[in-house]
Amino acid sequence: MSVLLLLSAGRGPRECTWALAQLLHRLIGDGTGRGLTIQQVESVPGDRPGTYRSVLIQISGAGAEPFAASWTGTLCWQAPSPYRTTAGRKNWYVTAQPPQLDAPPTPFDEADVEIVGCRTGGPGGQHRNKASTAVRATHRPSGIVVVVDEERQFSLNRRVALQLLRQRIEHGNEAARRAVTTARWRIHDQLVRGDPVRVERPEPQRPGRRG
Repeated sequence: MSVLLLLSAGRGPRECTWALAQLLHRLIGDGTGRGLTIQQVESVPGDRPGTYRSVLIQISGAGAEPFAASWTGTLCWQAPSPYRTTAGRKNWYVTAQPPQLDAPPTPFDEADVEIVGCRTGGPGGQHRNKASTAVRATHRPSGIVVVVDEERQFSLNRRVALQLLRQRIEHGNEAARRAVTTARWRIHDQLVRGDPVRVERPEPQRPGRRG
């Protein structure tokens, strides 16, 4: 079992990108302590070293879903700003949400295309109509249909029809990828500050042993 979780600093100040890195470290420690495997899939770095604007992680192992759910929502890192010593604010918010999954691309294989001859009206004369040189091509997996009667030869219309189907499927795949990317970026604008599901703080420093 594996699940994806997208952590985002939203459009908050640079402290939020630092807080995301601290929360990610805490999440990974919590997960590995429970026997889970956590991997970074994608990340957008912040403007300071070691910070993140967003991170997409994959959580794998038994109990991955309830663990991810326990980290889903508004997260708060409570600590003084490392960049502004005069900042009175100590709560830095991050959101964690399951992202929209990538849509599997539709493959194109000529074996999946049904080609039939047909007759169409319009210019071209009676010869083209009687010879059924027009082509009706159906891509069975997607249901996309094109009709081509540009050429006087069936073989040329067939070639054009296959090219059109390939282009439409590639455009559809690209549109689906853009839709997923857009949906993921919307998560950055869904950060609600306040009422966090988790409040995490730095580990208290242990006093050194005296000699």
